[in-house]
Amino acid sequence: MTKTAMRSGTALSTPRDPLRDFRNFLYVVWKHLNLPDPTEVQYDIASYLQHGPKRLIIEAFRGVGKTWVTAAFVCWVLYCNPQERILMVSASKQHADNISTFIQRLIFEMPLLAHLKPRPDQRMSKVAFDVAPAAAAPQPSVKSIGITSQIAGNRATLIVADDIEVANNSDTQLKRDKLSEQIKEFDAVLSPGGRVVFLGTPQTEQSIYNLLPDRGYQVRIWPARFPTEERRAKYGSKLAPLITKKLEADPSLVDQTADPQRFSEQDLLERGLSYGRSGFSLQFMLDTSLSDEDKFPLRLSDMIVMGLNPKKAPREIVWGSGPDQVIEALPTIGLPGDRYHHPIFFDKDWLDYEGTAMFIDPSGRGKDETAWAIVSMLHGTLYLKKVGAVRGHGYADAVLDQILDDAKEQGVNVIKVEPNYGDGMFAQLLRSRASVRYPVLIEDAEWSKAQKEARIIDTLEPILNQHRLVVCSKVIEWDYQSTENLPDQEVNRYRLFHQLTRITKARGSLAHDDRLDAVAGCVAYWMDWMARNTTVAVEQRKQELLDLELARFMDNALGGSFQSSPRFF
Repeated sequence: MTKTAMRSGTALSTPRDPLRDFRNFLYVVWKHLNLPDPTEVQYDIASYLQHGPKRLIIEAFRGVGKTWVTAAFVCWVLYCNPQERILMVSASKQHADNISTFIQRLIFEMPLLAHLKPRPDQRMSKVAFDVAPAAAAPQPSVKSIGITSQIAGNRATLIVADDIEVANNSDTQLKRDKLSEQIKEFDAVLSPGGRVVFLGTPQTEQSIYNLLPDRGYQVRIWPARFPTEERRAKYGSKLAPLITKKLEADPSLVDQTADPQRFSEQDLLERGLSYGRSGFSLQFMLDTSLSDEDKFPLRLSDMIVMGLNPKKAPREIVWGSGPDQVIEALPTIGLPGDRYHHPIFFDKDWLDYEGTAMFIDPSGRGKDETAWAIVSMLHGTLYLKKVGAVRGHGYADAVLDQILDDAKEQGVNVIKVEPNYGDGMFAQLLRSRASVRYPVLIEDAEWSKAQKEARIIDTLEPILNQHRLVVCSKVIEWDYQSTENLPDQEVNRYRLFHQLTRITKARGSLAHDDRLDAVAGCVAYWMDWMARNTTVAVEQRKQELLDLELARFMDNALGGSFQSSPRFF
């Protein structure tokens, strides 16, 4: 046993059996699975599972291993009392079945649990099984169900609800209300004196886990980083005492990784870039409060602004945020303190774009705009080169010609059209016009499957946080000037960069979002390319040029004409 596992936090209920302390049992399971020793946070979660109240919620950052710890806890509960009846519940029945199967395998594979193996006359499947010492009962020792399954009719002394809130069942208020009602069924199946354990990570700012304390549940939170004083105030008494004590002993720990054995600083930085600020705040910091920073997650200062060439871009470009990079000349309509920035560095060598795409968001008659955006890609960086918009329907020949002229000017390879109006009629009309004006591939886009606001933010936030969106300064100037003739109350509503900085995940947060939707749709087209690491791509290109130069040298050395060789630099 490790010293940590044997540390005296609570007296063991049976001194002669150290495994009556779940932390020790967890250590044995981890060794059986050939895992490193449990981390300090995992031991803390284990202690809370054993000694916590009858109704508790464990909110711990993604990847801490709370599902594995709780599966071991179920085995420990049966080890201590084989008469327990345990119900495993998850948003996905498949996930609940997988946990049940994991528990069953531990029972069959660990010599310590051999006495729990079901007898031939007992139930034994991955969705419901008994343990050998259990007395005959209508309910199995362990059963797994989905949260949408029929909960009534079951009985349990312990209910484990693991990730019952996921994106698909909590992205609207109606779905959250339905989930809240389904959770109430737990009280109908829980045996007197039984316990309910929730394991979860908030999926929205209006997370169902925020409502459960009003129903008698105690929440404990383990964030991925040691929180700032401001964030600690938001957590209140919910913050795990382990985290609080460490911060009080050493305030310099703020913003450092809270479980370095699980996630290094580099790991968290990479995940923060991938999830975006608001996503990381929910998934890793378990913070569902909405500061202005989180409410409006898209910022002008995360972009790189410069003049762009229709055909080429720098081999490498680096974002900067210092006072020397602030652009004062361009009109700024972001939130207070938000500014545009020049790059701090860009390579003197300019290369052809790897591809250029246009996205069109058509509209019918009315106040909406038909908007389009053109984005090119080079070495994993996206370049917003052109944005256009016309009020009302965009079916007129003049509008179609304007779109195709922009596509031709910018060297567009593919045009994606959102089929949200007229059953794809816009794309058909554009194809007809393109056949004689600018032949180009025109396709319907698959872009309207989720709530629009969340879809736009989830697409743009990671790209902006990684500073991989470069915006042409002419786009900013055109966007500002394009609405100057509108009434005062509408002048900003149609502007792209006002839409970008004012959008939230609340449904209907913008009066108009056509230009922003077009930009997000075009960025989404390039998402598959975003897996390419920018640095790796640049190095690959350098190696390709080096290989070509070497081939030219060898050709010259072997008697070829140097003058006839192509120039690469």
